[in-house]
Amino acid sequence: MDFVKVFFMSIGSIIALFISTKVIGNKQMSELSMFDYINGITIGSIAAEMATALENDFYYPLMAIAIYTIVIWLISIISEKSLKSRRIFAGRSIILMENGKLFEKNLRTSKIDINDFLAQCRINGYFNTDDIDTAILEQNGKISFLPKSDTKPLTPRDINLSPEQEKLSQVVILDGHIMTENLKRSGNNKKWLESELKKQKIGNIKDVYLAECDNNNNLSVFKRLEEAPKNDPFQ
Repeated sequence: MDFVKVFFMSIGSIIALFISTKVIGNKQMSELSMFDYINGITIGSIAAEMATALENDFYYPLMAIAIYTIVIWLISIISEKSLKSRRIFAGRSIILMENGKLFEKNLRTSKIDINDFLAQCRINGYFNTDDIDTAILEQNGKISFLPKSDTKPLTPRDINLSPEQEKLSQVVILDGHIMTENLKRSGNNKKWLESELKKQKIGNIKDVYLAECDNNNNLSVFKRLEEAPKNDPFQ
Protein backbone atom coordinates (compact mmCIF):
# COMPACT_ATOMS: atom_id res chain seq x y z
CA MET A 1 0.00 0.00 0.00
CA ASP A 2 2.89 2.34 0.77
CA PHE A 3 4.19 1.85 -2.77
CA VAL A 4 0.83 2.76 -4.26
CA LYS A 5 0.58 5.81 -2.00
CA VAL A 6 4.09 6.99 -2.96
CA PHE A 7 3.23 6.49 -6.63
CA PHE A 8 0.08 8.61 -6.53
CA MET A 9 1.66 11.25 -4.28
CA SER A 10 4.60 11.49 -6.70
CA ILE A 11 2.19 11.99 -9.60
CA GLY A 12 0.40 14.62 -7.53
CA SER A 13 3.66 16.46 -6.76
CA ILE A 14 4.62 16.43 -10.46
CA ILE A 15 1.25 17.92 -11.38
CA ALA A 16 1.64 20.55 -8.63
CA LEU A 17 5.12 21.45 -9.93
CA PHE A 18 3.83 21.65 -13.51
CA ILE A 19 1.02 24.01 -12.50
CA SER A 20 3.45 26.05 -10.40
CA THR A 21 5.88 26.54 -13.30
CA LYS A 22 3.05 27.53 -15.63
CA VAL A 23 1.81 30.15 -13.15
CA ILE A 24 5.28 31.52 -12.37
CA GLY A 25 6.40 31.42 -16.02
CA ASN A 26 9.16 29.59 -17.86
CA LYS A 27 12.67 30.98 -17.75
CA GLN A 28 15.97 29.67 -19.04
CA MET A 29 18.54 28.82 -16.39
CA SER A 30 20.72 31.67 -17.66
CA GLU A 31 17.88 34.13 -16.99
CA LEU A 32 17.20 33.10 -13.39
CA SER A 33 18.05 35.57 -10.66
CA MET A 34 19.35 34.26 -7.33
CA PHE A 35 15.87 34.85 -5.84
CA ASP A 36 14.24 32.78 -8.62
CA TYR A 37 16.85 30.05 -8.24
CA ILE A 38 16.39 29.69 -4.47
CA ASN A 39 12.61 29.69 -4.76
CA GLY A 40 12.77 27.03 -7.46
CA ILE A 41 14.91 24.80 -5.24
CA THR A 42 12.55 25.37 -2.29
CA ILE A 43 9.43 24.46 -4.28
CA GLY A 44 11.20 21.37 -5.64
CA SER A 45 12.21 20.31 -2.13
CA ILE A 46 8.63 20.70 -0.88
CA ALA A 47 7.37 18.61 -3.81
CA ALA A 48 9.92 15.87 -3.03
CA GLU A 49 8.85 15.91 0.62
CA MET A 50 5.21 15.69 -0.44
CA ALA A 51 5.92 12.61 -2.58
CA THR A 52 7.60 10.60 0.20
CA ALA A 53 5.98 11.83 3.43
CA LEU A 54 3.67 8.86 3.97
CA GLU A 55 2.59 9.70 7.50
CA ASN A 56 1.97 13.42 6.98
CA ASP A 57 -1.10 14.99 5.48
CA PHE A 58 -0.86 15.41 1.70
CA TYR A 59 -2.53 18.81 1.78
CA TYR A 60 0.07 20.67 3.88
CA PRO A 61 2.98 20.48 1.40
CA LEU A 62 0.49 21.08 -1.43
CA MET A 63 -0.67 24.23 0.37
CA ALA A 64 2.97 25.29 0.84
CA ILE A 65 3.63 24.94 -2.92
CA ALA A 66 0.49 26.96 -3.66
CA ILE A 67 1.55 29.72 -1.25
CA TYR A 68 5.09 29.90 -2.71
CA THR A 69 3.67 29.95 -6.24
CA ILE A 70 1.20 32.74 -5.50
CA VAL A 71 3.77 34.86 -3.63
CA ILE A 72 6.38 34.47 -6.40
CA TRP A 73 3.76 35.28 -9.03
CA LEU A 74 2.72 38.42 -7.13
CA ILE A 75 6.37 39.46 -6.75
CA SER A 76 6.92 39.04 -10.50
CA ILE A 77 3.86 41.23 -11.22
CA ILE A 78 5.06 43.90 -8.78
CA SER A 79 8.59 43.76 -10.23
CA GLU A 80 7.22 44.37 -13.74
CA LYS A 81 5.37 47.46 -12.54
CA SER A 82 8.04 48.96 -10.27
CA LEU A 83 11.74 49.48 -10.99
CA LYS A 84 12.54 49.77 -7.27
CA SER A 85 10.84 46.45 -6.53
CA ARG A 86 12.69 44.82 -9.43
CA ARG A 87 16.02 45.98 -8.01
CA ILE A 88 15.09 44.63 -4.56
CA PHE A 89 14.03 41.17 -5.73
CA ALA A 90 16.14 40.66 -8.88
CA GLY A 91 19.12 42.86 -8.04
CA ARG A 92 20.86 45.25 -10.41
CA SER A 93 23.73 45.14 -12.84
CA ILE A 94 27.14 46.04 -11.39
CA ILE A 95 30.02 47.57 -13.35
CA LEU A 96 33.19 45.57 -12.64
CA MET A 97 35.38 47.26 -15.24
CA GLU A 98 35.03 50.53 -17.15
CA ASN A 99 37.38 52.35 -19.52
CA GLY A 100 39.93 49.61 -18.86
CA LYS A 101 39.86 50.22 -15.08
CA LEU A 102 39.05 47.33 -12.74
CA PHE A 103 36.91 48.22 -9.72
CA GLU A 104 38.10 46.08 -6.80
CA LYS A 105 35.33 47.36 -4.51
CA ASN A 106 32.60 46.19 -6.89
CA LEU A 107 34.31 42.81 -7.25
CA ARG A 108 34.23 42.42 -3.46
CA THR A 109 30.60 43.59 -3.32
CA SER A 110 29.69 41.03 -5.99
CA LYS A 111 31.59 38.27 -4.13
CA ILE A 112 33.69 37.64 -7.24
CA ASP A 113 37.27 36.49 -6.78
CA ILE A 114 39.79 37.94 -9.23
CA ASN A 115 40.62 34.43 -10.44
CA ASP A 116 36.93 33.79 -11.17
CA PHE A 117 36.81 37.08 -13.08
CA LEU A 118 39.84 36.11 -15.17
CA ALA A 119 38.27 32.71 -15.85
CA GLN A 120 35.11 34.41 -17.14
CA CYS A 121 37.27 36.63 -19.35
CA ARG A 122 38.88 33.56 -20.92
CA ILE A 123 35.53 31.79 -21.33
CA ASN A 124 34.29 34.80 -23.29
CA GLY A 125 37.40 34.84 -25.49
CA TYR A 126 39.47 37.52 -23.75
CA PHE A 127 42.83 36.07 -22.80
CA ASN A 128 44.26 39.56 -22.34
CA THR A 129 42.30 41.83 -19.98
CA ASP A 130 43.83 44.85 -21.73
CA ASP A 131 41.49 44.10 -24.65
CA ILE A 132 38.42 44.77 -22.45
CA ASP A 133 36.89 48.21 -22.07
CA THR A 134 33.85 47.37 -19.90
CA ALA A 135 32.73 44.35 -17.88
CA ILE A 136 29.29 44.22 -16.25
CA LEU A 137 27.90 41.66 -13.81
CA GLU A 138 24.32 41.12 -14.95
CA GLN A 139 21.35 40.28 -12.74
CA ASN A 140 21.47 36.61 -13.72
CA GLY A 141 25.07 36.26 -12.50
CA LYS A 142 26.66 36.30 -15.96
CA ILE A 143 29.39 38.78 -16.89
CA SER A 144 29.04 40.66 -20.19
CA PHE A 145 32.05 42.25 -21.88
CA LEU A 146 32.54 45.20 -24.22
CA PRO A 147 35.89 45.05 -26.04
CA LYS A 148 37.98 48.11 -26.80
CA SER A 149 37.21 49.58 -30.21
CA ASP A 150 40.70 48.90 -31.57
CA THR A 151 40.52 45.22 -30.59
CA LYS A 152 37.14 44.45 -32.14
CA PRO A 153 37.42 42.03 -35.07
CA LEU A 154 36.67 43.48 -38.48
CA THR A 155 33.29 42.29 -39.79
CA PRO A 156 32.08 42.12 -43.43
CA ARG A 157 29.51 44.80 -42.58
CA ASP A 158 32.35 47.19 -41.71
CA ILE A 159 33.60 47.02 -45.31
CA ASN A 160 30.13 46.76 -46.92
CA LEU A 161 30.33 43.08 -47.85
CA SER A 162 27.45 40.59 -47.82
CA PRO A 163 28.95 37.09 -47.61
CA GLU A 164 26.89 33.95 -48.11
CA GLN A 165 25.38 32.59 -44.89
CA GLU A 166 27.41 29.67 -43.56
CA LYS A 167 25.71 26.42 -42.58
CA LEU A 168 26.45 24.23 -39.59
CA SER A 169 29.45 21.94 -39.90
CA GLN A 170 28.65 18.24 -39.92
CA VAL A 171 30.42 15.94 -37.47
CA VAL A 172 31.38 13.02 -39.72
CA ILE A 173 33.63 11.13 -37.28
CA LEU A 174 33.11 11.01 -33.53
CA ASP A 175 35.31 9.02 -31.18
CA GLY A 176 36.59 6.79 -33.97
CA HIS A 177 33.13 6.07 -35.46
CA ILE A 178 31.72 7.32 -38.77
CA MET A 179 28.49 9.30 -38.36
CA THR A 180 26.76 7.92 -41.45
CA GLU A 181 23.75 10.24 -41.50
CA ASN A 182 25.88 13.34 -41.00
CA LEU A 183 28.22 12.19 -43.76
CA LYS A 184 25.23 11.93 -46.12
CA ARG A 185 24.01 15.40 -45.10
CA SER A 186 27.41 16.81 -46.02
CA GLY A 187 26.93 15.42 -49.54
CA ASN A 188 29.82 12.96 -49.25
CA ASN A 189 30.39 9.24 -48.80
CA LYS A 190 32.78 6.88 -47.03
CA LYS A 191 35.12 6.72 -50.04
CA TRP A 192 35.52 10.53 -50.01
CA LEU A 193 36.11 10.46 -46.26
CA GLU A 194 38.85 7.83 -46.50
CA SER A 195 40.48 9.80 -49.34
CA GLU A 196 40.50 13.00 -47.26
CA LEU A 197 41.97 11.16 -44.27
CA LYS A 198 44.77 9.75 -46.45
CA LYS A 199 45.62 13.30 -47.55
CA GLN A 200 46.19 14.08 -43.88
CA LYS A 201 48.24 10.87 -43.47
CA ILE A 202 45.62 9.08 -41.36
CA GLY A 203 45.15 5.44 -42.28
CA ASN A 204 42.81 4.30 -39.51
CA ILE A 205 39.52 5.97 -38.62
CA LYS A 206 39.94 4.73 -35.04
CA ASP A 207 42.83 7.21 -34.69
CA VAL A 208 40.41 10.12 -35.21
CA TYR A 209 38.74 11.65 -32.16
CA LEU A 210 36.70 14.24 -34.08
CA ALA A 211 36.27 15.20 -37.74
CA GLU A 212 34.00 17.94 -39.11
CA CYS A 213 33.03 18.84 -42.66
CA ASP A 214 32.19 22.52 -43.24
CA ASN A 215 29.97 24.06 -45.94
CA ASN A 216 33.02 24.46 -48.21
CA ASN A 217 33.58 20.70 -48.01
CA ASN A 218 36.77 21.10 -46.01
CA LEU A 219 37.51 18.37 -43.48
CA SER A 220 38.91 19.36 -40.08
CA VAL A 221 40.44 16.41 -38.23
CA PHE A 222 41.44 16.10 -34.58
CA LYS A 223 43.53 13.03 -33.78
CA ARG A 224 43.50 11.17 -30.49
CA LEU A 225 46.13 12.68 -28.20
CA GLU A 226 47.06 11.17 -24.86
CA GLU A 227 49.75 13.75 -24.14
CA ALA A 228 49.13 16.78 -21.93
CA PRO A 229 49.61 20.40 -23.08
CA LYS A 230 53.28 21.41 -22.93
CA ASN A 231 52.65 24.94 -21.67
CA ASP A 232 49.99 24.71 -18.95
CA PRO A 233 49.84 27.91 -16.83
CA PHE A 234 47.20 26.40 -14.53
CA GLN A 235 49.31 23.60 -13.07
